[in-house]
Amino acid sequence: MKDVILIDAGTGNLRSVQKALESIGANVLRTDDPQKVLSGQRVVLPGVGAFGDFMRGLRARGLEDVLNEVAKRGVPLLGICVGMQALFDAGEEMGEHKGLGLLQGRVVRFAESLPVKIPHTGWNQVEVKNEAPLFDQVDDGAYVYFNHSYYCQAWNSSDVLATTEYGLNYACAVRRENIFGVQFHPEKSQRVGLQILKNFLEAE
Repeated sequence: MKDVILIDAGTGNLRSVQKALESIGANVLRTDDPQKVLSGQRVVLPGVGAFGDFMRGLRARGLEDVLNEVAKRGVPLLGICVGMQALFDAGEEMGEHKGLGLLQGRVVRFAESLPVKIPHTGWNQVEVKNEAPLFDQVDDGAYVYFNHSYYCQAWNSSDVLATTEYGLNYACAVRRENIFGVQFHPEKSQRVGLQILKNFLEAE
């Protein structure tokens, strides 16, 4: 059984993420204690709500430096939704806010001029771009569940595992070495989402 640290940054309901991880055999410790996060074998950073609030929540708990240390040590780290956005340099929701800077890029709002409803809410397809263990046993074009108004502009195409089309083509899954991120909610994406979480638990 894999031990997983589930970070509680004070925003959103983590129960569904915890239940999804436990359903695939993970032993989950939900915490905002920096020392416990540092001891983790695998770390999951879920987030909902606004980028600015989320980053403030991490800093208030002393978790920003801890997450950079986790990344430096090579511990597998998965950001979900706003947790993925936090991996990047900066976000423009609620003003300009600095992210963790583990991946290069910015988090920007879907333009009002796009012919789509904002927020992007509901099921959409993923197109796998780079060979990715995170998508083992997941069909290209599989549907996953989204709920967001801002998206990640990843500056390094090699970091992009998969994209989604919603008025434009944007990165919905990323990886650099031990750093992983998904914009969609795997815990709400039924069998496909559980397979992606399982692949993260098994990723080297």
